[in-house]
Amino acid sequence: MWEMPPEPAPDPISPLGWIRVALRGSVLALLVFGGLLILLLVRLVERPVFGLQRPITPHITQFVCRNAFRILGMRFLTHGQRMELRGAVVANHSSWLDIFTLNARKRIYFVSKSEVAGWPGIGWLARATGTVFINRNRNEAKVQQKVFEDRLLAGHKLLFFPEGTSTDGMVVLPFKSTLFQAFFSDHLRHEMHIQPVTVVYRAPEGADERFYGWWGEMDFGSHLLKVLAAPKQGSVEVIYHEPVRVDDFPNRKTLAVHVEQVVRSGMPPERRD
Repeated sequence: MWEMPPEPAPDPISPLGWIRVALRGSVLALLVFGGLLILLLVRLVERPVFGLQRPITPHITQFVCRNAFRILGMRFLTHGQRMELRGAVVANHSSWLDIFTLNARKRIYFVSKSEVAGWPGIGWLARATGTVFINRNRNEAKVQQKVFEDRLLAGHKLLFFPEGTSTDGMVVLPFKSTLFQAFFSDHLRHEMHIQPVTVVYRAPEGADERFYGWWGEMDFGSHLLKVLAAPKQGSVEVIYHEPVRVDDFPNRKTLAVHVEQVVRSGMPPERRD
């Protein structure tokens, strides 16, 4: 059982650090919110013409996310092939940066808890980019199943984090199998594939190896400032593993165990325990 490590005490930001915060932060904000404005304007035309299909706006999201790493000065590395088959993507979860990381190269739509829709800033971005919000109320299970089916059959690649929480980036937690059940419905199981993806953050030289991890009760604003203020940045590596057919597994638990093992195999050896 993983014990949540204590959150590191934030280091004071130097005067030069605050200059980096101002420069990087202003350019990043212009990129993100400028991109959001363009996306919303395009969506006004895209929605009535294409409905669930989004042939244009995901390219805006990818452009914003790719360039966010250029502004931060983080190296962005990828390995493997993106899945073109119908289905979903699952990945380990260790930072708010995962939003940029997983959108930068692959057209995906996040699956998130309903509370996120109300978060200032992040909630607006999530809604605009087509996030599927899940309510834990069992009375709404059938409605949510229908939303899943409609989005998946429309060709959307839904992405969710089966760990159920974020970590410090040093481990992969056991995958919860609950959301995998949706793929075993009669409407989906013969059509769907799941692509496991491993995300590995490497800290700037000399920094705590958990530098990019965002977990527990860590404050988003403080963590964002720390990343923006860093004199040197580290890197993020995304590994796309071979997709698996849902039909090849007897139930959600065996599927969850398999993709968990695959995601863990992509981590550095010292992070596989």
